[in-house]
Amino acid sequence: MYMDSAYYHNSKVDFKDKKHPLFVGSCGTYHLLTRPKLPTHRPRGRLDYQILYVASGKAHFYFNGVEEIVSAGNMVLYRPKEEQRYYYYGIDHTEVYWVHFTGNNVKNILRKYGIPDDMHVIHTGTSLEYKRIFLQMIQELKLCKEDYEELLVNHLQHLLILIHRLLNAKPRSKNHFLMEEMDSAVRYFHKNYNQTISIEDYAASQHMSVSWFIRNFKEYTDSTPAQYLLSLRISNAQTLLETTNYNVTEIANIVGYDNPLYFSRIFKKQSGMSPSEFRKQLQNFANES
Repeated sequence: MYMDSAYYHNSKVDFKDKKHPLFVGSCGTYHLLTRPKLPTHRPRGRLDYQILYVASGKAHFYFNGVEEIVSAGNMVLYRPKEEQRYYYYGIDHTEVYWVHFTGNNVKNILRKYGIPDDMHVIHTGTSLEYKRIFLQMIQELKLCKEDYEELLVNHLQHLLILIHRLLNAKPRSKNHFLMEEMDSAVRYFHKNYNQTISIEDYAASQHMSVSWFIRNFKEYTDSTPAQYLLSLRISNAQTLLETTNYNVTEIANIVGYDNPLYFSRIFKKQSGMSPSEFRKQLQNFANES
């Protein structure tokens, strides 16, 4: 298992902040690589709020005693003193990012960003931008540079704004058949992202026209099927750069690219730096912390 986390004043004790409207207390990530199971159960919950982003695989959550399997491309919100019970399984290759936050105006802030008081699961789609925001929060909370508390709140608000935009873009009335079809496509892409996938062949196998599939997939995930597959490949490449010693050629092959030079060009276009530069930056952050 790979994990990376950071805590305010290096304390894992949860707390309620009454001085600030919004305040970030801790954040981190878990990637299950070989560990068979990672359970979490807090019968009395915590004093703060928590958002978890399922970036890869899936996770098993319980809300009011009822299990809900949450797949990649969704976020989960827990509120103070709410029972928290969830499980990650190694067989699912679960990758999760999380942040705990508190403050004296959190409920109204969440409402402002379109998140009602009873919402637990938020469909957000997968995005490298989400991972980038979480990684920035982890780094800020580790390094504790000047004004880092304020910057942490800005990163969290950035995440909430992205969620709000997606919620507003969703159709008010959802066709359950359509949702199931698109969710099935998402699961298929996550399982086979490193293989050659023809969007035309997939649509035909599900008895859909290509244009209909692309249009509705984009409405469901906020990206086209091709963009979604690219995001999955680069996201998983970033994880491998973070958590393994594989070289760039090996990682390119693992995520579905036969040509490592082409992979490096695509990676740089999506991430703003080459795979080697990305790994070096991570090593520098680790040394600084």
